[in-house]
Amino acid sequence: MFTTALAQRGKTEQGDLPLDLFAAIETLKKELNAIVLAHYYQEPDIQDIADFIGDSLQLAKAAANTKADAIVFAGVHFMAETAKILNPDKIVLLPDLNAGCSLADSCPREAFAAFKALHPDHVVVSYINCSADIKALSDIICTSSNAVKIVQQIPKEQPIIFAPDKNLGRYVMEQTGRDLVLWDGSCIVHETFSEKKIVQLKIAHPEAEAIAHPECETSVLRHASFIGSTAALLKYCAESLSQEFIVATEPGIIHQMQKQAPHKRFIPAPPINNCACNECPFMRLNTLEKLYWAMKNRTPEIILPEDTRVAALKPIQRMLEMSA
Repeated sequence: MFTTALAQRGKTEQGDLPLDLFAAIETLKKELNAIVLAHYYQEPDIQDIADFIGDSLQLAKAAANTKADAIVFAGVHFMAETAKILNPDKIVLLPDLNAGCSLADSCPREAFAAFKALHPDHVVVSYINCSADIKALSDIICTSSNAVKIVQQIPKEQPIIFAPDKNLGRYVMEQTGRDLVLWDGSCIVHETFSEKKIVQLKIAHPEAEAIAHPECETSVLRHASFIGSTAALLKYCAESLSQEFIVATEPGIIHQMQKQAPHKRFIPAPPINNCACNECPFMRLNTLEKLYWAMKNRTPEIILPEDTRVAALKPIQRMLEMSA
């Protein structure tokens, strides 16, 4: 902890960095009355400086309940948008505006609007990993933590469109027995895990439990003894009697797993190729330096058209009510 932040003072395009970024960020928090929200997939230093760390559902609830004047969102664009949707009068900062999401990008507004028009009698349940525009076209938002619970509360005779993640949608179908109309979207990180390599790891580590996020493909999920959201995976590892885990999700979560259970071993599930493809390239665009400059300069700030924000707010509020 507090390792990379204590670096030599250096020049950037924006000016000199302070010697101790952690102390400087804490000072800026007080000046702005700001809260730093971080997803589990962020780099360890950002997780350590954050006021709150969580998965998408936990972060949405934290954003909805904060009393801070400014929200600094260490995550990706759709997460910061969600915070702004819930807090129109607050400043919402994102360290890097290019921190997008392959899953959100797989569902453009115009194409989804046309898809929705083909199924006029369907309720639209959209995974929170989508843009504000898609949320505005939805009836209910869900996360990987509550997707099954949300769908179970919808009357069985009501047909449902589930977007944008087809893998999570298939998992929800299996868990609920519902027939969902799926949008053909996916996450590049969760589709890179190699079933063959996971099997090889299980052979090499026979005592290890394989755990997986439901955004993974079915071929990976069938080898997992536990499937859940990032928060659920973290809780499971802390409480399980097992001492070794093969973790099939973005490896940023392993930092928190090791902090909660330092005596246990966590092995990141390998991707298909010999690359770092199991690390989300968008999450990793955020750095401690960028977080500091975002707070220092009050930019990049998330701004949304008010009509989009209002339309997107309703399905998020329904989610919060249904997952209470």
